[in-house]
Amino acid sequence: MKLPVQFGDVLGAYERIKDRIRKTPVLTSRSLNELTGSQLFFKCENFQRAGAFKYRGANNALLLLTREEMQRGVLTHSSGNHAAALALASRRLGIRAFIVMPRNAPAIKKQAVLDFGAEVVECEPTLEAREKTAAAVQEKTGAVFIHPYNNRQVIAGQGTAALELLREVGELDAVFAPVGGGGLLSGTAVVTRYLNPGAEVFGCEPANADDAYRSFHAGKLIPVRNPDTIADGLRTSLAPITFEMIRKLVSDILLVSEEDIVIAMRLLWERLKIVVEPSGAVPFAAALRHKEKFRKKRVGIILSGGNVDLEKMPFGREGSG
Repeated sequence: MKLPVQFGDVLGAYERIKDRIRKTPVLTSRSLNELTGSQLFFKCENFQRAGAFKYRGANNALLLLTREEMQRGVLTHSSGNHAAALALASRRLGIRAFIVMPRNAPAIKKQAVLDFGAEVVECEPTLEAREKTAAAVQEKTGAVFIHPYNNRQVIAGQGTAALELLREVGELDAVFAPVGGGGLLSGTAVVTRYLNPGAEVFGCEPANADDAYRSFHAGKLIPVRNPDTIADGLRTSLAPITFEMIRKLVSDILLVSEEDIVIAMRLLWERLKIVVEPSGAVPFAAALRHKEKFRKKRVGIILSGGNVDLEKMPFGREGSG
């Protein structure tokens, strides 16, 4: 099967970035296994540098630039995690970075981008506004555009999280990853289908931002419209490269409610004692909601990030856990 990104691309990315990224731990929990009836293996990308898996893809893309391209600087648009990852990776390589961010991006993510030395340009919170603003910045600066997910080098880098997971825990029955733009899910699917062909791969998505689910089942790209979800990292739409890969490699897209996400996030904080952001909690929310389907299965779950705005916690004394 000819795909835009092959397993060899992921292996090459891992060799390229392994000394720059953090090999994140895989955690297990007896109590969470009991809740779902499954054996769960949590790949904790919330411990990755810049707080999310995005640091993997950003590094791979930057390290493949020519010297002339590095001198021009880089540009992207992102609601937060790719922005911070590209900003940090750029700073470590001495590359100037321009980041277009929606006005409603979480404050903690915007501040991280600034702290890493990138230049932030705000825009309205729509994909059209992001793309138009990025085009204007690129025309002005000549910077190289690094798409947050519709980019083969980025996808190959994201796949290294699943590579580490499967090398550590062995064969699984299923692997869950959140899906927004689809870069992580695409990379995860490539690796899983190669190393563990008997496993199914599932994208996990908020019902309030269900473009991947609708696109997957319609067989054509359907952009997200007015996504209203606490999982801010998953408000983006699939793109041509990621849609092609997901259609060919992924078994299904599992939907969860906003309440499901909050419950899952709180359980991860309470039981695993780790900070996971709403987008990162979505795959575990899917394991809880669809637990009958995966009972007695070995399931890998990629917790994609841990960048939480503590001023806007979705639970507390009155929370729903």
